[in-house]
Amino acid sequence: MNENTNGRKVALVTGANKGIGYEIAAGLGALGWLVGVGARDEQRRADAVAALRDRGADAFGVPLDVSDDDSVAAAAALLTERHGRLDVLVNNAAVTGGMPQEPTGVDLAELRAVLETNVLGVIRVTNTFLPLLRRSAAPRIVNMSSAVGSLALQSDPDAFTGPTSAAYAPSKTLLNAVTVQYAKELRDTGILINLACPGYCDTDLNGHRGTRTPARGAAIAVELATLPDGGPTGRFFNEDGPLPW
Repeated sequence: MNENTNGRKVALVTGANKGIGYEIAAGLGALGWLVGVGARDEQRRADAVAALRDRGADAFGVPLDVSDDDSVAAAAALLTERHGRLDVLVNNAAVTGGMPQEPTGVDLAELRAVLETNVLGVIRVTNTFLPLLRRSAAPRIVNMSSAVGSLALQSDPDAFTGPTSAAYAPSKTLLNAVTVQYAKELRDTGILINLACPGYCDTDLNGHRGTRTPARGAAIAVELATLPDGGPTGRFFNEDGPLPW
């Protein structure tokens, strides 16, 4: 039976048990939203939900492995039973893959694993949750990308785009391209789908070498999740505005 949301928006953030995903969940929770914490690990998911509730967020756990069809289907069934709709989906879950990633020596199995989570996982989750998003009056999808996915920046010798990467960076480039195609297909549906670049944040993903806080990196995702009707779609943003492709 669907729970009464009392008019509050419902969001799901994948990979939300820590780092930027956790802070996105916290940001949406601070707005009074009901926030689903999508994560594979049961204990980390429970700990994140408890921490978010301590911060005043109305958070709930969603067992979710974006690389597994059955897990994603079960998560959608849970949201359907619990709330009957979804207003915002933030596709945040991602992996970097093992290093080094020079293209002449990249491990193809590692490349496949990165693509499975960073691209196929986004497609799998998005397509499974689209029926719930279509029930929202103002559905929004935010795909977490990175400046390393920009071909323009990767081609600029003066731009900081990290080490040579034949798995992680191209996975974000492909995610950017796929998101544009979603925007084209969904243009007349009211669903706004955009890409967010959080910047180089201090997270497990980069071994805590980042220079920005996860909370600061999460801000652009929260902004895109709360766009007004008629807002941009199929665009790539960081906190300063549009990024080059």
